[in-house]
Amino acid sequence: MKNKLANLSALLLLSPMGLLAQDNKHMTLEEIIHLAANQSVEAKSADTKIFGRKLEVETAKSKQLPDAKLSGQYMAMTTPNVNLKLALGEGGSAPDIAANQLWLGQASVSMPIYTGGKIKGGIDIAKDVLKAEEWNAVASKEQLAIRAVNLYLSLYKAQQTNLLIAENIKQSEQRVSDFKAMLDNGLIARNDLLKVELQLSNYQVSLQEAQKNIKVLNYQLANFLKIDEDTQLDQINLAEVNGVDLGLKASYDAAKSARSDVKSLESQRLVAEDQLKVTKASTLPSVSATAGYNAFGLQKVVTVTNAAMVGVGISYDIGSLYKNKREVNVAKNHIKEIDEHLELLNDKVKVQVQQANENYMLAQKQDVVYHQAVDQAVENYRITKDKYDNGIADTDDLLTADVQQLQSRINLAISKANTIEKYYDLLLANGSLNIK
Repeated sequence: MKNKLANLSALLLLSPMGLLAQDNKHMTLEEIIHLAANQSVEAKSADTKIFGRKLEVETAKSKQLPDAKLSGQYMAMTTPNVNLKLALGEGGSAPDIAANQLWLGQASVSMPIYTGGKIKGGIDIAKDVLKAEEWNAVASKEQLAIRAVNLYLSLYKAQQTNLLIAENIKQSEQRVSDFKAMLDNGLIARNDLLKVELQLSNYQVSLQEAQKNIKVLNYQLANFLKIDEDTQLDQINLAEVNGVDLGLKASYDAAKSARSDVKSLESQRLVAEDQLKVTKASTLPSVSATAGYNAFGLQKVVTVTNAAMVGVGISYDIGSLYKNKREVNVAKNHIKEIDEHLELLNDKVKVQVQQANENYMLAQKQDVVYHQAVDQAVENYRITKDKYDNGIADTDDLLTADVQQLQSRINLAISKANTIEKYYDLLLANGSLNIK
């Protein structure tokens, strides 16, 4: 009997127990998912990355705009010794040049006309990187949502376990009181009283552990969702969880076309393809329209203004003709690597879909069995109690039946949460988890 009670105590200690019945804050599972996908630190970090990629798209587009430069200089200098061989002054002699100041001004504009597709390719790369980041953010937020679901349902399991233990403690206290009265009347041995007292002690230890764990669970969930860390959630009602389809089955074809992690990797492949195009375009010349204005002056010597110019500039990297082949091979190999990752991911999706379907069906089957087990345990305790009252069963039999009855109720409470948990795992595997 001691071993059975010890096993129950160990099971209760290991269970995700711990919701104290406090009516501080009511939150539904849908609210939990929304907060996890939008308010958690990881979710905000994902949004920040998306914003950064949007800025990169704007930066890539800005390369279509003309380059404009404006520069000017003014320099004071020592009077140079100038010996002109040409006679430019009066009387045929060279003038005395005493210039000690110089100023320069320049303005230029260059507008790209043709770049071999490098600018357009850079924009395409930035856009596809943005798409990949957006899908990656969705995948990350889906994982955050599942984490929140698991915490929330663990909290439900803890609440139910806590309530059932507390209920059994009341029954155990009454049993101890009854056994004391029977001992005083000489109807039972002292050893029988010690057995029921030991069972009560085991329940009390489990309840104390549960009350400690409840604070841990509430703190973890509040910290994860970035709400007040002192928040205590009130009693969770799984009847408020809407839309659970007991007949839902995940499909590999649906998952492959809808899962955000697959779409993210597909977007990365588009980035690699764009990069290959840009790499190939590096062998092509660049043509740009140019215009400029120059002015300068040397004190007492010369002043030049209104020196405007317009024309066309061509740039051609001859070295790319023999260097580019290696860079193209690198880009092609990168595409091949991504294709292999896609193949591995698709195999992973197949396994996850099959496993999610099996786990969901198993959870539903177990829920049916646990419902039956509760009825069986309740009836078994009733019969054992009758037998004990009639002197046919002993104290060990009675306490064992009580333990089995409590355990069956705990299993049923956990099973209800497990079914919902596996349902959301199925949605994740199928690519149909709604995180909005």
